[in-house]
Amino acid sequence: MEFKHNEGLNRYEAWLDGKLAGEAHYVRTAGVANFDHTLVPRQFEGQGIAGKLVQHVMDELRVAGELKVQPTCPYVVRWFEMHPDYADLLA
Repeated sequence: MEFKHNEGLNRYEAWLDGKLAGEAHYVRTAGVANFDHTLVPRQFEGQGIAGKLVQHVMDELRVAGELKVQPTCPYVVRWFEMHPDYADLLA
């Protein structure tokens, strides 16, 4: 799986075998990235792609140290509940 940050579309992407397998959309304002939507197409469901994508994004944001995260997407909210060790990223 390959991960890409598509800044033009305000999303992080997961690619599998040359196909877009997942998206995590955000809106950036004043040092905060509001993750408001996560999408995995049906043919890729059940493979853990959303979780791997969100973990990659949060690891990348942690290393960069520039943004805090405001999760409003229900999936990202649940991901943070299941990964309290990432609470330092929350706005």
